[in-house]
Amino acid sequence: MEKIKITQIRSLIKRPKCQKDTMKALGLGRMHKSVSHKTTPQILGMIKKINHLVVTENI
Repeated sequence: MEKIKITQIRSLIKRPKCQKDTMKALGLGRMHKSVSHKTTPQILGMIKKINHLVVTENI
């Protein structure tokens, strides 16, 4: 299964609670922190909700 690397590039200050919760569920919360996850429909849906806050790349 493919993996995807997610890096936070924008701050969570003044963001809605649902976006903060999504970032926390992905394991992010600080600027320039990166995590890798398997590419599943659930993860891709989370990334779609916060695509303006993160950068993604395939591993």
